[in-house]
Amino acid sequence: MMLSSAAPGFCSHRKRAASSRLIDAVAAALAVSAFSLGVAVAVTLLSIRIGVAMPG
Repeated sequence: MMLSSAAPGFCSHRKRAASSRLIDAVAAALAVSAFSLGVAVAVTLLSIRIGVAMPG
């Protein structure tokens, strides 16, 4: 059995990189997701503080 010097799962041939439009779309989707998660956390924290402040 011959062992390859390359790391497993990698070929010596270069593959085409993803297009810049695809990379921009993925980056935009991640940015929107991070923003919406931040808004959800902020609303949750504010509602907890309001709930604690209410007499009751």
